[in-house]
Amino acid sequence: MEHHRKLIFNSQMPIRWGDQDAMGHVNNLVYFRVMEQARIEWLERFGYATSVTLAESPVIVNASCTFLIPFTYPGTIDCRMFSGHPGRSSVPTYYELRLVGEDRIYAEGAAKLVWIDNATGKSIALPDVLRSSCL
Repeated sequence: MEHHRKLIFNSQMPIRWGDQDAMGHVNNLVYFRVMEQARIEWLERFGYATSVTLAESPVIVNASCTFLIPFTYPGTIDCRMFSGHPGRSSVPTYYELRLVGEDRIYAEGAAKLVWIDNATGKSIALPDVLRSSCL
């Protein structure tokens, strides 16, 4: 059971009118995109761009989202990214999505990030700078 959760990043994204579906609320896919964007921005802080031309990079092996309250246009989503305890080659990440200025959680998500050697597709040790930021 995972107990360690450390706030490691915060990102904000405006809700676009086109993010809504026929039901008048933000489409489920957008929630995953918000979490992905926060994760990418966090990695970029450490100089890790996401490119297949790199020798090593992260992959996501699972992702989930629990939708609690629907987002609607207009608004800005505040995505808080947390890490769990890092393993040898992976780190669990967790997300809380809120509207800017509100304490209510609209959605909770998770994704497991695994560091790989792009030439072999095999997992390798998580970079020390990422490991340190998660502890």
